[in-house]
Amino acid sequence: MSVSNSPMTGQSPGDDTAVADTATSEDRLLGGRVILRQPRGGYRAAIDPVLAAAAVDARAGATVLDAGLGAGAIALCLLARRPDLRVVGIEADADACTLARANAAANGVAERLAVRCGLLAAETAAMAAAGETVDAVVTNPPYLEARRADASPSPGRRRANVEAMPLAGWIAACARPLRPKGALVIVHRADRLDDAIAALRGAGLGEIAVLPLWPKADTEARRVLLRARKGVAGAARLLPGLVLHEADGRYTAAAEAVLRHAAAIGWKGSTSPPDFPT
Repeated sequence: MSVSNSPMTGQSPGDDTAVADTATSEDRLLGGRVILRQPRGGYRAAIDPVLAAAAVDARAGATVLDAGLGAGAIALCLLARRPDLRVVGIEADADACTLARANAAANGVAERLAVRCGLLAAETAAMAAAGETVDAVVTNPPYLEARRADASPSPGRRRANVEAMPLAGWIAACARPLRPKGALVIVHRADRLDDAIAALRGAGLGEIAVLPLWPKADTEARRVLLRARKGVAGAARLLPGLVLHEADGRYTAAAEAVLRHAAAIGWKGSTSPPDFPT
C-alpha cells in the first residue's frame, strides 16, 4: 500500500520474515497525531487497531482496558482522540511491553497508560481479586484458531495472529474486571462472527451491536466491530457499517474521517455511553 493512500506513514517491510522481530520502524497513525514504533519483521499494526480505538465511547474520566496491548496502537490512538481517558494495557510479550512504554513516552501519554506485562487471564484475574475495575474494554485479539492456522515463522506475528487461548477464554478474561453495564469493543474477522457473539454471551455480555467493515461497496465484510455490555440483556443488532474504500482503492470520506482525522465510530441506536455505578 502506498504511503499516500495509507493511514500509516513510514517504512513498511511487507512480509519479510528475514527481518528480526526486534528491529523497529517509526510510523505515524491518525494523520501524524500518533508516533508508533513497532517491529519491522514481527506483527505490524494496520487499520484494525485504529478502527477499534475509534469505536470506544466511554465517558469522560473513564479507565479503559486494552487487552492485548502489543506496541500500543489501540491505546495510543484512543489517548490521542480522548485526552480525558486513562488506559490500562495488558500484554504478554516483554519486548512489546517495552515498546509500548517507549511509545507512551514518545507521545506524551506515559502518565495515562499503565502497562501490565503478563498473560491476559492471569492479569485480569489479579485485577478482579484486588477489586480493580475498568469502565470499558477494547481488544484486537488473535484472529486465527490454532488448529486452522498456517502459522508465520515470525514469533511476533505468530503470537499476534494465532490464538494461544480460545476466543471464548479471551473474551471471558476481558470481561472479568469490567464494571457492570460497561462496554467491551472487539474487532475481529467477519467469518468468526458466530464465535464472537457466542463468546460475548457466554461471558455475560449482551445488547450486542455488530458493525460490518466493508472493503468496498457491494463486497462482503472481512472485519466486524462488536460492542457488548456486561450484565445487560437485549437482542443483537446489525448496524449500517462502514465502507472503507472507493472503487479506485482510495479511502472513502467516512473512512478518512476515522483513520486520518480521529473521528469516532458511533453505535447508532445504542444506549451510549452507559451509566456506570459510583
